[in-house]
Amino acid sequence: MCGIIGYTGHRDAYLVVVKGLKRLEYRGYDSAGVALHEKTLRVYKKMGKVADLEEHTIGKDISGKTGIGHTRWATHGEPSDRNAHPHLSSSGKLAMIHNGIIENYAQLKKELTQKGYVFKSDTDTEVLLNFIDEIKQNNVCTLEEAIRVALKRVTGAYVILLLDAENPDTIIAARKGSPLVIGVGKGEHFLGSDASPMLEYTKEVVYVNDYELAIVKPDELILKNLGNEKLTPYVQKLDIELAAIEKGGYDHFMLKEIFEQPRTIYDCLRGRLDASNNKITLSGIDQYAKEICSTNRIIMIACGTSWHAGLIAEYIFEECCRINVEVEYASEFRYRNPIINPGDVIIAISQSGETADTLVAIENAKAKGAIILGVVNVVGSSIARMSHAGAYTHAGPEIGVASTKAFTAQLAVLSMIALKIAQLKGTLSAARINELLYELEAIPAKVESILANTAHIKNIAKQYATARDFLYLGRGYNFPIALEGALKLKEISYIHAEGYPAAEMKHGPIALVDESLPVVFVATKDSYHEKVISNIQEIKARKGKVISVITEDDEAATQLSESVMPVPPCDEMLAPLLTVIPLQLLSYYIGIARGCDVDKPRNLAKSVTVE
Repeated sequence: MCGIIGYTGHRDAYLVVVKGLKRLEYRGYDSAGVALHEKTLRVYKKMGKVADLEEHTIGKDISGKTGIGHTRWATHGEPSDRNAHPHLSSSGKLAMIHNGIIENYAQLKKELTQKGYVFKSDTDTEVLLNFIDEIKQNNVCTLEEAIRVALKRVTGAYVILLLDAENPDTIIAARKGSPLVIGVGKGEHFLGSDASPMLEYTKEVVYVNDYELAIVKPDELILKNLGNEKLTPYVQKLDIELAAIEKGGYDHFMLKEIFEQPRTIYDCLRGRLDASNNKITLSGIDQYAKEICSTNRIIMIACGTSWHAGLIAEYIFEECCRINVEVEYASEFRYRNPIINPGDVIIAISQSGETADTLVAIENAKAKGAIILGVVNVVGSSIARMSHAGAYTHAGPEIGVASTKAFTAQLAVLSMIALKIAQLKGTLSAARINELLYELEAIPAKVESILANTAHIKNIAKQYATARDFLYLGRGYNFPIALEGALKLKEISYIHAEGYPAAEMKHGPIALVDESLPVVFVATKDSYHEKVISNIQEIKARKGKVISVITEDDEAATQLSESVMPVPPCDEMLAPLLTVIPLQLLSYYIGIARGCDVDKPRNLAKSVTVE
């Protein structure tokens, strides 16, 4: 969750670290802090956003060529100055930042308290730091060795970066279960939760693996395992441009990412889909095509918006491939001792590729003989590396906390996988596959046409911005879109919203309907259309305010709705790629009308790397 950054080299560390924290702020923004080292070890931290930290450091000594920084998403201890990172050890000789959760911190804290340690914060991080410091002092060993010993005792997830008062140009880092990237420059090194803070300085990076320790100096990078064996760093070249992580003239990253979708969907399809030759090229899937075709069961594992993508994919896979599909919340799946048989196919869906619950879930399934396919956006991410095979979504960096372009990219990839398997199995005719490929190929242009005129959606948003509750309804392929629409509204505007299958509305939620309740229908022309029209009439009869996402020129739905958001005609299997766009925009504009920080919604973080 939290964002971490480190720098050692010839530049002013404070400037590099603070700029990096701004790029990482999507990972958490409860508080921020820096530790700098030049002659002395200095720590500055402040509750609030990075801008509050900058104000706090005005007039302070911010010199130094080595530093670490942290932007926090609170787990242990409320957001406050004292719970902000970095933490100083009781000796004052070590400073540390941490992303993750130390599960056995209470036992460690008890032991340290009995030895006379007094803690200044409520965090598990300060406990781990003093545990390391206590080992270092009592065993008269190096900091590196003390970290190695401490981490063998620790349970949970972590990325830690430490500065030692006695080693002014050195950062020591370690990871388990949380991401860490090291950027390699000329006479300098960068460390970060992801590559965004280092993009303007270098494109050469090393992805640190679990149970690895990094000793980082300006001109040296040493990787070791917890057994103290040296490892050879594998340097990769990033294929990301700096412009991808900047707003590019848009007011917010979320709006930029919504409007990028024609391009990101196209990029996702490019080089893979060839409708004119009825061909889909997915090399990562080809490796395990035989196993996927012969499996009796596919389990999709995801969280949040990615889970909604999985629900839509369930419909598509079952329709096209005739394989039984189950969609699971990763956080539930991993704890309930699920039945996994050798040959089962697990599809892990994650934007970041670092979602903690999903990682643990696939690790357990892999151990039981399942085939793991990853559908992720971030190259080199933990899920990508843990999977047997899969497909990247190529959506580019997504900075807005509420996922938009990553979702449509996931749908595009999952649709292609389903059509590829259907083609290999012969469960769809060549003509039907070709029809769907042409439909998929046309999606970017259709999304562009929706985005060409958004004024009516902005007007709808202004009209309903003061509503206390929303109900979102859909059927078939559009039911998960109703769930996603409700989630977006909750995330961005803090309005309570529920998504339901339209037919299930009569089994409870209809009791909520009155003249003050906006009800959003995803009501495009599909095999459910007449039934959805009937559901709209049921809401109208109870004076609910109907807002409908409709197929262009749908007069029946238009007449029954207070407001409509049209989308171009599309095959119902692929319609979610279109129907989600107006709902993303509706959430955005309502959030703006309510004065919300749409890029950094309260209590949320982009990448959930804690359980």
